[in-house]
Amino acid sequence: MNLHDAIIIGSGSAGLTAGLYAGRFRMDTLVFERMSPGGQILLSPSIDNYPGFPAGLGTEELISRFKKQAEEVGIDIQSKDVLEVKRSSDGFLVRTSEGDFETKTVIVATGAQPKRLDIKGELRLTGKGVSYCGTCDGPLFKEKDIVVIGGGDRAIEEALFLAAYAKKVTIIHRRDEFRASMILVEKAKANPKIDFFLEGVVEEIYGENKVDAVKVRNVKTGAESQVACQGVFVFVGILPNTDFLKNLLDRDEFGFIITDQEMRTSQAGIFACGDCRKKSLYQVVTACGDGAISADSAYKYIINKK
Repeated sequence: MNLHDAIIIGSGSAGLTAGLYAGRFRMDTLVFERMSPGGQILLSPSIDNYPGFPAGLGTEELISRFKKQAEEVGIDIQSKDVLEVKRSSDGFLVRTSEGDFETKTVIVATGAQPKRLDIKGELRLTGKGVSYCGTCDGPLFKEKDIVVIGGGDRAIEEALFLAAYAKKVTIIHRRDEFRASMILVEKAKANPKIDFFLEGVVEEIYGENKVDAVKVRNVKTGAESQVACQGVFVFVGILPNTDFLKNLLDRDEFGFIITDQEMRTSQAGIFACGDCRKKSLYQVVTACGDGAISADSAYKYIINKK
């Protein structure tokens, strides 16, 4: 079995950047991706805060550029679902849906997925008006009333996107102020199609075969009310894709991998980067920084072991 220098699990912004740097170090590197390159960024149509693109840039184009750069330095991106990682005599054995691979180092860049509300009606009506991706489903709600749940950048970005299709968008947020950047909030407040329901928590989604309304409770007064709508878009955070590593690496209570500033995990030789690791800011630019550092740390790990 061929012993690789590095196997990168995941090909979002962090994984592809790690691949680019690993390739420039001339490391024998494989990138495994169970779906297609891109990760969570592709759930948004464009990115406006990536340095060097003041007019913004389509997320598909950005990922395409990342992928092209990584491939140009010799990185092999393969479609494989990683099932398990465990230690071996030479480093690590990476078990996939299509066989086993050995490597000196592992870089985990598995990203995250949208968090659910876990309320009555949500699961039953998913795909029938409940969605976690405005870019994917927004065009289906032309001239409809839509509810967006959340108060971070993603929620406000998606509300602005959905307003181009919807008759009205109501943003429901549990606090009286937003976590999103002020420039996004200002844009939303200036949009005549967007309303706000602050200090409100959605407790149930109504509808038989399609969404009809949501029940909202005021967190201060306890008063309950209904907001009529045909679509509910949920943006209340992310959950890391790290369950397959739960017996191998230290993670926090939510499953995010704990690393140091060099992206080193609790297992020497395994590094983590991007949305799957515990940190304070989840953005494309920080994912790229994580990816570069993880590849540099993996390279130094191999050199120091020789």
